[in-house]
Amino acid sequence: MSASNQVSIAKQLSAFSLSGKIALVTGASSGIGRHMAITLANAGAQVIAVARRVDKLQALVDEIRQQGAMAHAVAMDVTSAESVKNCFDQIESLTGAPDIIVSNAGTTVGKPALDQTEADWDFVIDTNLKGCWLVDTEAARRLVKHKKPGSIINIASILGERVAGAVGPYSASKAGVIQMTKSLALEFARYGIRVNAILPGYVMTDLNSEFLTSDAGKRLESRVPFRRFGQMDDMDGPLLLLASDAGHAMTGTALPVDWGHLVSTL
Repeated sequence: MSASNQVSIAKQLSAFSLSGKIALVTGASSGIGRHMAITLANAGAQVIAVARRVDKLQALVDEIRQQGAMAHAVAMDVTSAESVKNCFDQIESLTGAPDIIVSNAGTTVGKPALDQTEADWDFVIDTNLKGCWLVDTEAARRLVKHKKPGSIINIASILGERVAGAVGPYSASKAGVIQMTKSLALEFARYGIRVNAILPGYVMTDLNSEFLTSDAGKRLESRVPFRRFGQMDDMDGPLLLLASDAGHAMTGTALPVDWGHLVSTL
C-alpha cells in the first residue's frame, strides 16, 4: 500500500473520532441509552449521562471512567421544560454546551386501543415526542448561543413507519419524532446543527428478551428478512456515523437499523 493511500485511510478513519466532543445521552440509565453512552465514550467523547434519577446512572459513569474516559451524571425529566433547562445549565457549568445530543428517553404502554386511557396517551406522547422536542430545542439554543455546530440524534423506531397492535400511542409518538427530526433539520441547518434519527427495529434487551425468545417472538422474528432480531451493538456504526464528522453531509435522515424489517410486507 502506498504512503498516500495510508494517509487517505487514516484520514477517513479519523473522521469517526469523537475526541474533544461532549455527548449528552438521555435515558442513559439502561438499555439502548446506556449502550450508546458507552459507545460514544469509547470513540473519545466526554459523556453526559442523563436520566430522572442520578443514582441509577452511577454504575454507568463509574464504568466509563474506569475505561479512561470522562463522564458525568445529571438529572433530567424530559417531560418538564424547567427540568430540561436546569439540566442544560448544569451541563454548561460542567463542560460547556454538548456537541452531540442523543435524544433517547422513551417509554410505552402495551394495551389494546379500547383499553387505553387518556393518561396512557399523555404518558407516552409527553415522554417520547414532547420530551424529544424539549431536549432538541434547548440543546439547539445553547449551541446557537455559543456559535457551535452540533449533531442531534433522535432515537425513533421502525414503528414510526409501520404499526403493531396495542402500541398505538408509541407508534404515533415515533412517527412524530421522525417528522420533527426533518423539520428541525431544515430550521437548524443555518446554524450548522445537523438533526437525524435512528430507527431501531426489535432489539434484544433485558426488558424484552423473554418475549422475543418466546414462541410469539419467534413468529415475529420469522417476518424479518434476515430472520433475526437486532443486538444493541448493531447501532454502533450508524450512531458514530451521525455523531461524527464522517456524517457531516447528513441531516434530516431517518436511518433504519432493523435487519430489513421495514421493507418486509409481512
